[in-house]
Amino acid sequence: MSDVLVPGGRDVRGTLEEPTDDPDAIVVAAPPHPQHGGSRSDPRLAAVATALREAGVACLRFDYGPWDEGYGERADVRNAVRWAREEYDCPVGVFGYSFGASLALLAAADVDPAAVAVLAPTARLADDLDAVDALESLESGTPVRILYGERDETVDWEPVVDRARERGSAVTALTGDHFFLGKHDAIADEVATFFADVLRP
Repeated sequence: MSDVLVPGGRDVRGTLEEPTDDPDAIVVAAPPHPQHGGSRSDPRLAAVATALREAGVACLRFDYGPWDEGYGERADVRNAVRWAREEYDCPVGVFGYSFGASLALLAAADVDPAAVAVLAPTARLADDLDAVDALESLESGTPVRILYGERDETVDWEPVVDRARERGSAVTALTGDHFFLGKHDAIADEVATFFADVLRP
């Protein structure tokens, strides 16, 4: 495990976890809302990073720079993906939870990662930060996995899930609310399996 300063003009710091051998791929993990305690230490992100490492995939979890209404935070995800591409000669995926899930989709529309998995995305962060539109604009061949809680009343996930199903993307319904208590390991296993399957040669 090592610390990373993500270049890009904002103070974005991350934690990089790597498998023992050279990784087959790397995943950038975007945390939930920083104004609600979201950080790279989020237990769902940490569980995903551990499962990825065990599957032979590196993971960069990071903290956003100064709060910028979602716009600077989207740039942070883009810059983290660009850093991963420059540092690693292997496919790059993006994962995000909640606010970070929406940003993962928004950033993916611009930086075209090899695969995207998101947990509990909300449909829109602002009029011009629309995760459904971003999902729509992804290339049809980009593998996408959407996970959501059937009892999640915290975010407006339904439009994202509906569009993902129309697109033919994999969708997983989880019993639980927005916080997925007791399900972190199961989520991590599913996300890591998805990325290992689609990113590894």
